[in-house]
Amino acid sequence: MGKATSERCEDSVSLTNGILSGERLLGPAAFDERLRRAASAFAALGVRRDDCVAVLLRNDFPFLEASLAAQRLGAYAVPVNWHFKAEEVHYVLTDSGAKVLVAHADLLAGLRGAVPAGVTVIEVPTPPEIVQAYRVTPEAARPAPGARIWDELIAAHPPQDGPPAPASDSMVYTSGTTGHPKGVRRKPATEEERIKVEEMRNLVYGFRPGMRTAIAAPMYHSAPNAFSLRAARLAELFIVMPRFDPEAVLAAIDKEKLTHLWLVPTMFVRLLKLPAEVRARYDVSSLQFIIHAGAPCPPDVKEAMIGWVGPIVHEYYGGTESGPVVFCTSAEWLAHRGTVGKPIPGSHVEVQDDNGNELPAGQQGEIFMRISYYPDFTYHNLPEKRREIDRKGLITCGDVGYFDEDGFLYIRDRKRDMVISGGVNIYPAEIESVLAALDGVRDCAVFGIPDAEYGEALMALVQPLEGRTLAPEAIRAELRQHLADYKVPKHVEVRQELPREDSGKIFKRVLREPYWQGAGRAV
Repeated sequence: MGKATSERCEDSVSLTNGILSGERLLGPAAFDERLRRAASAFAALGVRRDDCVAVLLRNDFPFLEASLAAQRLGAYAVPVNWHFKAEEVHYVLTDSGAKVLVAHADLLAGLRGAVPAGVTVIEVPTPPEIVQAYRVTPEAARPAPGARIWDELIAAHPPQDGPPAPASDSMVYTSGTTGHPKGVRRKPATEEERIKVEEMRNLVYGFRPGMRTAIAAPMYHSAPNAFSLRAARLAELFIVMPRFDPEAVLAAIDKEKLTHLWLVPTMFVRLLKLPAEVRARYDVSSLQFIIHAGAPCPPDVKEAMIGWVGPIVHEYYGGTESGPVVFCTSAEWLAHRGTVGKPIPGSHVEVQDDNGNELPAGQQGEIFMRISYYPDFTYHNLPEKRREIDRKGLITCGDVGYFDEDGFLYIRDRKRDMVISGGVNIYPAEIESVLAALDGVRDCAVFGIPDAEYGEALMALVQPLEGRTLAPEAIRAELRQHLADYKVPKHVEVRQELPREDSGKIFKRVLREPYWQGAGRAV
């Protein structure tokens, strides 16, 4: 397999241009007109500045159109995790106060009772590539009789004229230890801040005019969302893939001479697991820049990727709340194996002890950070939760790490219980609250254990009430009625006793230790 270079990209002008999904191509002018028509349609439905437009869509043109149209009005796009069950969707729609919900037809099945009164629902016929990727039935792919249809709605409104309002980032809901997701609501950027944020994103994403890229991660996630909304406006070609398929990604690189990719380490693992003869079928030499984030990357996996595609595999560290604050090139990583990089220009990162004192190089503590020009945020309707993660004007994602003598940051642990599985943040508190309410359950503990493909997988240890018998598969089946599938623990064990601290709280560290021994990460 050849190393990635820029030599072949000069042919790209003869290739497909625009936004591509399956066999459907949307040219730049048509895309711009559609999102401006969508902005007019939203305005006619009463959407104003600071309002919310919820988006319950898989990766598709309307996801981009609805999100950017909301931004043109100074409103917030609220991407809803389409794995959510009815009660989870209802919570996000209610908490955000969304005025409009744009959703794929098949995702609305079983959710109509979850939509609060007063929310205008706009349906999007589920397109063929998504029907095929997710085995959606033809009946489910069709909108309900009498539904408002996305294409019909925007066709009925003229393109919005004039300059757009100052845009806000999408209001992404990120889970928390309270058991409910929290909406990260960021202030609109000033013009000076906007320019600096764009420069920052160009650095960490490698953006440049003429780039050719694809997204295979769900766009409802924070980082793929930010990447996609920018790439849709800048890239010469942007391929919207319905889901991640490793060979399909290689085929797209080869056919369309892609130059940039955003991936998570789980995708690296799946690409590297392809048989050598499969990888050899595809030329990846057009690639110039791969950025990964979202979860720790095992060093051997990263080394293998660099060995395959060349020193074009870069990394950033940050969170939904902070944005990217640390960046690392391949060369820096190879010289400082295991690092996530150095703070980017304009960011301030501290490793602090429990009293808020900054620790010197080599000493491990909680990581606090802030980008000076990144607009501040609050948790929608939960300002007190925002204050809880703030110390000296810096915020924490709950990670623990240290700086080396050269100023490179290393992540070693997480102070909170959050599990990152396949780049997705999962908070055990939410799962535990559902588990504890199940019939026959006395107590429970949920935590992450090593997983070869996803980095971490969820383990649930369940203590039954005296005299009761619980079956692991029955527990998992019950959880699926209340939680998105990715929140249902992959492993469930029933134990008659669980270790406890003196306070009576379950001693999770003792439970986790056996699974992480020899895994190279603290518990």
